[in-house]
Amino acid sequence: MGERTVRAQIDEATGIAVVEFDHRPANFFDTDLIRRIADAYDEVGADPSCRVVVLMAGGRHFCAGADLFDNRPSNEDLKALYEQAVRLFEVPVPVVAAVQGRAVGGGLGLALSADFRVAAPETQFVCNFSRLGFHHGFGLSITLPRLIGQQRALEMLYTGGEASGERARAIGLCDRLVPVTELRAAALDFASEIAAAGPLAVRAIRQTMRGRLADEVRAATAIEHRAQASLSGTEDFAEGVRAVMERRQPRFVGR
Repeated sequence: MGERTVRAQIDEATGIAVVEFDHRPANFFDTDLIRRIADAYDEVGADPSCRVVVLMAGGRHFCAGADLFDNRPSNEDLKALYEQAVRLFEVPVPVVAAVQGRAVGGGLGLALSADFRVAAPETQFVCNFSRLGFHHGFGLSITLPRLIGQQRALEMLYTGGEASGERARAIGLCDRLVPVTELRAAALDFASEIAAAGPLAVRAIRQTMRGRLADEVRAATAIEHRAQASLSGTEDFAEGVRAVMERRQPRFVGR
């Protein structure tokens, strides 16, 4: 597994801050990586020249979520991780995420923590928790239905579904769809449109529209974590992980 890196840089001329994380090959996250991203958000958000953040990931995939296979987090690890994840919702300026490849499980949660997502036709938003015999986390109880509606969210959560390309755009999982070679440039262009608006007005509007979101996510992650802790020792969860590793359909028994 590659080294975790998080870089943050502000272009004071445009007011656009780029926060880029890299933990190749799959960009699995852990508490340390999410903390570093949140610290970067705090750093750029405190700079009065910052008007918008663009979140980017190095490598082929945006984020494969938590590593449930080679470095499975404990229940305490997940609790600490969600405490850091809530901080991502507290940045005072809008966030545009450039989402390439796959955003899987908690990686979907990370993508949905942003205000907007720019994706490519090949991008896959994967809500695979139930296919693992597990409960979703990262505040998806709040963010997923907020974006795509309660019924579509339930469908994805119950079935372990995914959406890519035009389907993702149609249901609201991404806001702009561009060729993968243009993804980063398109995210920066989107950010420049936001940065061109009145910065005080944008911050005030964001507070009105998203001001309670961090508290809602904080409450939701506490409930999600309890459900995850309950399911983590089940036969079904062990079977779900095993099935993914063996590239086959899971055979759940309800225990």
